[in-house]
This record gives sequence, structure tokens and C-alpha cells, in this order.
Amino acid sequence: MSTRSPRIEGDPPKPVSFRTENYRAGTVFPKKSQPWGELNYALIGVCEFDIQGMRYLSPPHYAIWLPPDTMHGAYNQHDLRYVTVYIERALCADLPAKPSTLSISPLLKAILADFAARDVTIPETAEDLRLAQVLVDQIRLAPQCESYLPLSDDPLLGPLLSALQADPGDRHSLAEWARRMGTTERTLSRRFQHDLGLSFNEWRQRLKLVAALSMIEAGEPVHRIAAQLGYSNASAFIAMFRRLTGTSPTQMR
Repeated sequence: MSTRSPRIEGDPPKPVSFRTENYRAGTVFPKKSQPWGELNYALIGVCEFDIQGMRYLSPPHYAIWLPPDTMHGAYNQHDLRYVTVYIERALCADLPAKPSTLSISPLLKAILADFAARDVTIPETAEDLRLAQVLVDQIRLAPQCESYLPLSDDPLLGPLLSALQADPGDRHSLAEWARRMGTTERTLSRRFQHDLGLSFNEWRQRLKLVAALSMIEAGEPVHRIAAQLGYSNASAFIAMFRRLTGTSPTQMR
């Protein structure tokens, strides 16, 4: 059963405003566009976006940037704690011109955590306005990509990607998936590269990382995360995690 999220109404932010909310599993964020920019960042959980007809995932430690006037909607399958930053149009001139997935810095996260802890929704003091400007600068400097975990509506890839998302610990090889789907390993491999720009193994590792980040934020022990993601031991999972993030799951926590 889905629930609809509260809508954001009123005038554009002046110049930046913040919102941190908890959303129940199954919340639907109706499609809309707004005359200001938005940075959307999951503290716990993963949010799925439909941005101008393309699907994006928003896991912890990665943010979704939406330039002004971007049509978007969203949905979360599981409980979600989410931060949204609203930035007025004038401050968006030097920010990414198209929707992007951003790798957010520890400094940006620290500013958001500070505002949330002090219940700052609109910075008003000189000190908070300076922090807000640093935050905007961090958005401008953040490494970006179109989508961290791209998805596809391809009749072969779509069902496969959905099955893997439902069970990130699945250990079947690409050849085994091809046999299941009545096609060849080469055909599936080509579809991955053509539609997603990633190999099957690269995509699956990113999926495991997305799932792991959410479980880490929820406080799951590392050995249990490793088992749920199909690793034979915690060391193999930690090695994958360190390779993709530059840090260990314990340090990330």
C-alpha cells in the first residue's frame, strides 16, 4: 500500500532551504517541476527517481541533483530518511546543468548534519549563510555521473535487473542468466554495454554497494551484510567495499 508524500508549496527558497524527513515504505512523490534547484540525499534507505522519463537510484552517500524546472517524481520501496536542499535559481547558474548523481563530500554531509541537528530549515545568521554558500560550492565541485546505477526497460535487461534488485545476493553468472532467459551470454553482455555502459559484473557490484550502504546505515553487522549479498566471508565483502569507496564498511559507518 503506497502513501503520498506531502507536497512542497510556496515561494522559492531564499536563498537556500533544507528539509529532513522520514518516509514510510511505499511513499509516492508525485511528478512535478519547480523553479529552483534541488539536492536530494538519502541518510537511510534508497529512493528511486523518475527524472524526465529516466530512472535514477539515490542511495546513501550519493545525491541526486535536479536543476530548476526539471520534471521528476520518486518512490521508495523501504523506509527512508531523506534530506532535500532547495536552492534558488540565481545560485544554480554554476551548478550542473542537467540531472546528475553526485558523490557527496564529508564536508557537505557535515553541513547538512549540522543544520539538521540544529533544526535549521532556512539559514538566517551570517554564520549559517556562509555555511550555505560552502554547501553550494560543494555541490558545484562534486564528482558527477548521469546515474550511479543505470536501469533499462529493454525486454531482456529489464526483468534481469529487477530480479537482481530484488535479491542483490544472487550468485548466478551471466551465462546462467542467459540460459534462464532463453538467450546467449554474448547477447546479454552486449545489451549491458550498449544500454547501461557497464558490464554485468560492474553493474552487479554497484548494486551490491548500494544495498550495502543502506544496510550499513541501518546498523546491520558487517558479517550479516556480507552473507545477504552472497559473499562467502566478510573479508571478500570488505575488499569489494574498499575498492569501490576507498574506505571500509566500519569506517563508513
